[in-house]
Amino acid sequence: MNNYNFLLITFLVAVSCSNVHTQKNKALAVETIPIVMGAEQYEKYFPLLENKRVGLVVNQSSLVKNEHLLDFLLEKGIKVQKIFAPEHGFRGNIDRGKHINNELDEKTGLPIVSMYGKNRRPTDEQMADIDVLIFDIQDAGARFFTYISSMHEAMEACAKNNVPFIVLDRPNPLGDYVDGPVRKEGFKSFVGMHPIPIVHGLTVGELAKMINGEKWLEDGRVCDLTVIPMKNYKHSMHYSLPVKPSPNLPNDLSIRLYPSLCFFEATEVSVGRGTKFPFQVVAYPDPDFGDSLFIPHDIPGMQMDPIQEGKVCYGIDLRKANPDTVFFTLKYLINFAEKFKEKGDTLVTKVRWFNLLAGNDELLKQINNGLSEKEIKASWKPELDKYKAMRKKYLLYPL
Repeated sequence: MNNYNFLLITFLVAVSCSNVHTQKNKALAVETIPIVMGAEQYEKYFPLLENKRVGLVVNQSSLVKNEHLLDFLLEKGIKVQKIFAPEHGFRGNIDRGKHINNELDEKTGLPIVSMYGKNRRPTDEQMADIDVLIFDIQDAGARFFTYISSMHEAMEACAKNNVPFIVLDRPNPLGDYVDGPVRKEGFKSFVGMHPIPIVHGLTVGELAKMINGEKWLEDGRVCDLTVIPMKNYKHSMHYSLPVKPSPNLPNDLSIRLYPSLCFFEATEVSVGRGTKFPFQVVAYPDPDFGDSLFIPHDIPGMQMDPIQEGKVCYGIDLRKANPDTVFFTLKYLINFAEKFKEKGDTLVTKVRWFNLLAGNDELLKQINNGLSEKEIKASWKPELDKYKAMRKKYLLYPL
């Protein structure tokens, strides 16, 4: 090989390596581009708020960078009329199931109207002085997590009172997959407003579009909906929530385990309420259920069911699981059901509540009859496939 050819080959190899390195850097850059939340794109929704009396459905997750949306809007001269607070309250420090009282925000003096308890939907009177309603809340991605039920009720109020509804979209921490039984007719409740699977794989903006598009509001009404989508988001992304969505979902792992463990709320088995690691353990006050794990006790802001308070609970410790490898499963439920059966006892003590969480009355029967997880999941497949096809119509982001 002469010197010319040698130099030419060396040059081409160097250029090729440089291109590969450049392409790798570009790929990495794409993955590291930050998600821009709907709330951060104020240039898109401020024109819709000009000279309007604005209502907010918000909580502790409603942030523009590090500032609460309420404070941000007031600083920009937007006339905020009142705040509507979902389960866990405006500041997110009220335990699940606790009624929230109407009050005033200490910082701004604005009225806070409860959307959890007797008044789950804004009344006509409460909507009378509202020209536009904004929803900006971080969801946890499970059908029975009630923020999406509050969104539905807000959409109902807007449709009835001809008030425009704006959703400032945020990621779904479970948005990378879809699983679980689709809720059936006859099982509609505040933990199951829509005929969607337990892990629905939608952002709140996408779900709002589905609610409108499928005419799920009362009497087939459709609300005047605007969704401000995110930038740089796709469903396959891992998203770590900067603010916990509720007191008992403190980290990524608890959120990923939540769809699988929430069924135990209809039993006397503890999922770690009354500890610093809720929804990361499954335990019962009986050594036959596993190793000693914890003694539940009352923690301010993370209150628990008092059934197992002060008792040593034994079971399964999931705290070392990698959140990225956690998906919806029935294995913990089936395992504990079998152990209760061996003792001549029944796992589920609140049958109606269990069925509302499941969205049907078939799952409990299947477990009691000894069906395997594979057999149970196979029974969901036809409805789940229909849902996945419907979901495609409303997706705002790539999978």
